[in-house]
Amino acid sequence: MPTVAFHTLGCKVNHYETEGIWQLFKDNGYERVDFDHDSEVYVINTCTVTNTGDKKSRQTIRRAIRKNPEAIVCVTGCYAQTSPGEIMEIPGVDIVVGTQDRKQMIGYIEEHKKTREPINGVKNIMKNRVFEEMDVPEFTDRTRASLKIQEGCNNFCTFCIIPWSRGLLRSRDPENVVEQAQKLVDAGYKEIVLTGIHTAGYGEDLNDYNFAMLLNDLETKVDGLKRIRISSIEASQITDEVIEALDNSDKIVRHLHIPLQSGSDSVLARMRRKYSSDYYKEKVMKIRKALPDLAITSDVIVGFPGETEEEFLETYQFVKEIGYSELHVFPFSRRTGTPAAKMKDQVEDDVKNGRVQQMIDLSDQLAREYAAGFHDEVLEVIPEEHVQEKDGLLEGYTDNYLKVRFAGTPDMIGKIVRVKINQTGYPYNEGTFVRIMDRATHARVKASQ
Repeated sequence: MPTVAFHTLGCKVNHYETEGIWQLFKDNGYERVDFDHDSEVYVINTCTVTNTGDKKSRQTIRRAIRKNPEAIVCVTGCYAQTSPGEIMEIPGVDIVVGTQDRKQMIGYIEEHKKTREPINGVKNIMKNRVFEEMDVPEFTDRTRASLKIQEGCNNFCTFCIIPWSRGLLRSRDPENVVEQAQKLVDAGYKEIVLTGIHTAGYGEDLNDYNFAMLLNDLETKVDGLKRIRISSIEASQITDEVIEALDNSDKIVRHLHIPLQSGSDSVLARMRRKYSSDYYKEKVMKIRKALPDLAITSDVIVGFPGETEEEFLETYQFVKEIGYSELHVFPFSRRTGTPAAKMKDQVEDDVKNGRVQQMIDLSDQLAREYAAGFHDEVLEVIPEEHVQEKDGLLEGYTDNYLKVRFAGTPDMIGKIVRVKINQTGYPYNEGTFVRIMDRATHARVKASQ
């Protein structure tokens, strides 16, 4: 049986796609081995979101070539899409496929075995208008299931290379989304995370069908699904129809990731974001009405070119005002090929790092404050894994994305269990197991709420 080993760099979408590529290899009789093992084929799924992503991708490619110089080395993903020539120049790379046509990979491998010639299978992504279907009925990492519903982005923010590596927005066929969701639930997953490059932009390229309608279809048509989580939603995508879908839903969780990037209107304009801070705030207030106790997480970039102390403080105050439950804080990174990389007034690294630290400290404080509101409450948790250094302790997430540790047994992993929160904190909270939620209990609890 031929062997294949995978290494994935970058985001959740890449991890999802690696699982899809693995399904193709599996259907063709391959056995999966660890990346550090000897393998006949290595597949490296690359990232290009920053210059560091490119560098790490090249290092990983070279590691595979050193591991087994006789192996077929196949490079895919975002860096492969934007810079196939650079990758083809690395001695030992055999096949390059970008962020489309992944189904051709097995054919390219067979062709390469015959000719021993390198193959560049990368085509112009900007011409692609069709979502590439990949079947992912289960995940190697068992407890959480992602479901990719769209591809690409039309926004062209000044700091971002992604439209060039992923192309323009394309939505997955709604029937295929529902069918894939059902397969995942049938495989035992209780929660599905809807994911994509611009996830809630889903449907913008479809006739008479949108993201809110998809949420309703997943709610009503997928038998046995307990939780729907939206990986990310832009403020501009929080339509009244989406708010109504959230309001009426029993399954969409009380957690939304709404990227902010900056709370300063002048910085938002330089970033070419599609909203003002007032617009963003208005959407958050509306959505909090529909979902009380909602956890809102976000992304913030600090040290964007030209960011003054005053602009940074505007963001700092805005973050405080919104009261996020957690932030992902990034120092601005100059991505070659983006307008922001060429902007004047680049912020000095030491200023940038100081601001990053201030924002992280604020995020930690807000996270503790949000968690404190759930002291002594009983919440539903899906345990994902054992806490490595603590025997008998499980760790998982509540629907509102609090990380909880509690004493439990291995059979609870992947199930919905009720846990009383005894001690709140950050990065995790501590609790006591109350009971496992079977279908009947779940129905009774929902009915009483």
